[in-house]
Amino acid sequence: MNIFRLAGDMTHLASVLVLLLKIHTIKSCAGVSLKTQELYALVFACRYLDIFTNFVSLYNTVMKLIFLGSSFSIVWYMRYHKVVRRSYDKDQDTFRHYFLVLPCLVLALLINEKFTFKEVMWTFSLYLEAVAILPQLVLLQRTRNIDNLTGQYVFLLGAYRGLYILNWIYRYFTEPHFVHWISMTLNFVLCLLLLFK
Repeated sequence: MNIFRLAGDMTHLASVLVLLLKIHTIKSCAGVSLKTQELYALVFACRYLDIFTNFVSLYNTVMKLIFLGSSFSIVWYMRYHKVVRRSYDKDQDTFRHYFLVLPCLVLALLINEKFTFKEVMWTFSLYLEAVAILPQLVLLQRTRNIDNLTGQYVFLLGAYRGLYILNWIYRYFTEPHFVHWISMTLNFVLCLLLLFK
């Protein structure tokens, strides 16, 4: 594993921990888009369908379990926790996130590396992840009240994607036959979204 992927994974993990810290200790999800969190839960559920069938490494399996568990626990806290859910501002979080799902699925059916169920779902998760941050960005623009932890969460997500771009550039030059144009392009799009929000 190269340093860029490891740094990207740790930055992504840090973003999730910052969000969980805010929700669990402060008992608040103010400024956090439930719709973005639901999209991320769907992203990880579709991306990691292979968790029990394809073993790559203990590190890989543990990271998949952490991202699956944390994304669904964040959604649970925001929807059902008796204290946390009261701090969720559904009047401001009005982005119609379900309109993002179908186009991403259609795109995954049309443009993928191999037309198998797991591959299409993995590609769908890439397309969806590229736009999953949109409800969060719209919410932040509407409220214009960005607390420190929410700002750190969004910054760390952007840093994670930037490090993954470096990971793919590094792998392109060091691994023969490594070309994942879909992943590379979508990461670039996501970084642009975060930079020019």
